[in-house]
Amino acid sequence: MSAKTDPHASAHLHAHGHGDAAHGHFVEAHRSGVLGWALGLTLLFAGVEVAAGFISNSLALISDAGHMVTDAASLGLALLAQIIARRPPSARHSFGFVRAEALAAFVNSLAMLAVVGWIVYEAITRLAHPAPVQGQTVTIVAAIGLAINVAVAWLLSHDHGNVNTRAALVHVLGDLLGSVAALAAGAVIYFTSWYPIDPLLSMLVSGLILKSTFAVLRDSYHFLMEGVPHQIDYVQVGAELAEVEGVRSVHDLHVWDMSPGQPALIGHLEIRDLNEWPQVLARVTELLRTRHGIDHITLQPEAHPHH
Repeated sequence: MSAKTDPHASAHLHAHGHGDAAHGHFVEAHRSGVLGWALGLTLLFAGVEVAAGFISNSLALISDAGHMVTDAASLGLALLAQIIARRPPSARHSFGFVRAEALAAFVNSLAMLAVVGWIVYEAITRLAHPAPVQGQTVTIVAAIGLAINVAVAWLLSHDHGNVNTRAALVHVLGDLLGSVAALAAGAVIYFTSWYPIDPLLSMLVSGLILKSTFAVLRDSYHFLMEGVPHQIDYVQVGAELAEVEGVRSVHDLHVWDMSPGQPALIGHLEIRDLNEWPQVLARVTELLRTRHGIDHITLQPEAHPHH
């Protein structure tokens, strides 16, 4: 069996030696059970709310139903991404699959933008041509939906430090707001028969959702493009490395997140005396770990060109 087909043949190449980064290149224990429960609850009520939304002719309820259907897809993708992310590195994927989570978060956010666009379009249409809505049905279903969304949001909020679960939580929070809006719309229509409240509240919720969705899009895009982690000052890191005793200059410096919250650094250091490299490396490593929280470090020492 060749190294390309034997999953164990390249295992020693992915292993960390003494003094290397303490983390691995894959996710060991994300709480997939949390996403499983959230997905089940969301799917259970999504069908009910879709049917009730069309029966009652409520855009606010249909919007909330659309959010829940999108949530189901979001949670399903998040669950799948977490399962994929737990796969260890292979001969073809030496960094593992942790970026699957950020990719799913990015796709989920794009889906939410599409849903918001549809809601706004329908709301404008309904403002121009108001349609009767069954306020009592909307109120009852929205109240149940609100309880479901609170339960799902509570479950997801316990899975910290995961950009993909955060994206799913944004969807659910959008649904929670949608349920509140639908509940308010149903009550207003039931007591006053003022139908424009239905599309107006739908547009309000859409605006609130956009803010959170853009934040997840920005973070997941930044991670996928291997941007410098937000908490690290790239220029400051380079300046401090150049000031380390024994270092003449720094070039080809790159800093990125290998997985969310686990920054890595590679670069070239021009050293005054290559014989002192072990001592210089120890000083550089201590600096990066203590001041900047970077523990996955790969540096190449170089002699002065004139030496």
